Amino acid sequence: MTSSLKNYKVTQNENEADAIVVNSCTVTNSADVSVRGYINQMSRNNPKAKVYLSGCGTHTKGESLFENKNVFGVFGQSEKESIDKWLQSDKRFFEPGDLTSLDEKLVEEFIGKSRAFIKIQEGCNFRCSYCIIPFVRGDARSFTQERIVEQVTKLTQNGFGEFILTGTNIGSYGSDKKSSLATLLKKLSQIRGVRRIRLGSVEPIQISDEFKELLNEPWMSRHLHIALQHTSDKMLRIMNRRNRLKSDLELFELIASHGYALGTDFIVGHPGESETIWREAMQNVSRFPLTHIHSFTYSIREGTASASMKESINGNVSKNRREELIKAIELNNLNFRKKNSTTTLEILIEGKRDGFWSGYDQFFNRVMVKSTEDLNGDWINIGNYEILEEFNYVQI
Repeated sequence: MTSSLKNYKVTQNENEADAIVVNSCTVTNSADVSVRGYINQMSRNNPKAKVYLSGCGTHTKGESLFENKNVFGVFGQSEKESIDKWLQSDKRFFEPGDLTSLDEKLVEEFIGKSRAFIKIQEGCNFRCSYCIIPFVRGDARSFTQERIVEQVTKLTQNGFGEFILTGTNIGSYGSDKKSSLATLLKKLSQIRGVRRIRLGSVEPIQISDEFKELLNEPWMSRHLHIALQHTSDKMLRIMNRRNRLKSDLELFELIASHGYALGTDFIVGHPGESETIWREAMQNVSRFPLTHIHSFTYSIREGTASASMKESINGNVSKNRREELIKAIELNNLNFRKKNSTTTLEILIEGKRDGFWSGYDQFFNRVMVKSTEDLNGDWINIGNYEILEEFNYVQI
C-alpha cells in the first residue's frame, strides 16, 4: 500500500503523523479488538491526526468504527491502490470497496535481491466453518497468466531467481479462467532465470494429476505446504472441510516418495475436539510424513458457523495439545534431515542472522553458513554440513 503513496512521506513515529492508516486483519475476534484498541490509543496520543481504517477489518468493524467517529475514513482492500485520493479527502468517507476486484499489485514482498513473493489470486470458494476470510475477501479470482509471466520475467532480468506464489487459496488458481495452477507453473518454469518456485498453502483436493506430473521437475522446491487442518475425519466434518484422512494420507505418502518435505496447517482446540478425538488425531499424525507445521489454537470468529458451536475446549488444554503436536513434527524434521544427510543442499542466501549467513534449502529448512565472503543473494551448494536441532550448519 505504501508504494501507492505519491503525495505523502511515511514516518515510523505515529505521534508526528498527520494521517495514520491502520491496515487491519480480521481472522480472529482478538484481531478486531486489537485494531480498535490501537485506534483509540492513536486518537489519544495524536488527536490532531486523521485516523483511517483499511484492510479486511473494513467489512467487520469498519461501519461501527466509522459511525462512532473512531476513524475519519474507511477504505477497503480493493481501494488500497487509491490511498492518495482517500487521504486527500476533506470529508469523512466510508468506502469498503468490493469483493470481486483484484489489486493492481502482484509483487507482495522482496527478500533482498533474491526472492520475490508473487500474488497470483485472491479470495476463496471454500466455506470452512471456522473461517471468515471468504466473507471479507470474496470468492476466488485469478490474475491473468500473461500478467504474472510479465512480472516474473521483469524480476528475473533484475536478478531474482526464486519465486514464492501466494494468495488466499492458490490451489484455486485458474478456476475462473479455464486454467490451473499446474499450467501456470509450467509457463513460469520456461522463463529464463527462474531457478526455483515455491508455493504457498494448497488444499489436498487441489493436487491434481496434472500437478503430480510436475513433482520431479528441477525447478520445483522440494517442499509443499498442504493444508490438512486436522487428522480426524469427525473433526474435518465439523470444520466443513473437503479433505478426509484416507485420501490425505495416500497423497502425502505419494509426494513424500518423490523426496519432498511436507508441511501443513493444523487447528488445535476447535469446538468438539474431545480427548478421544485428539488422541486419535495424534495417532494419525504419526502416520503422516510431516516435516513442517503451522499450528495454532482455535480462536472464535464472530459470523462463522464455528462461533455458535458448543463443546468449547479449555485454553490450557489447547495450548498443551499444540505443544505436543509441534514437538512431534520438530522431531520428524530432525529425522528427515538426518535421513537426507548425504543430499546436496541448494541454498539461496537471504542475508545475515546472528553473525552467520542464512538461507533456506530446497526442503525449506534453514541453513546457517559461516563464511568471510559476501554471500548475500548467492546460490550455494553444500554437501558436507552439520545437522543441528533447529537448522543445518556449514563453514565454508
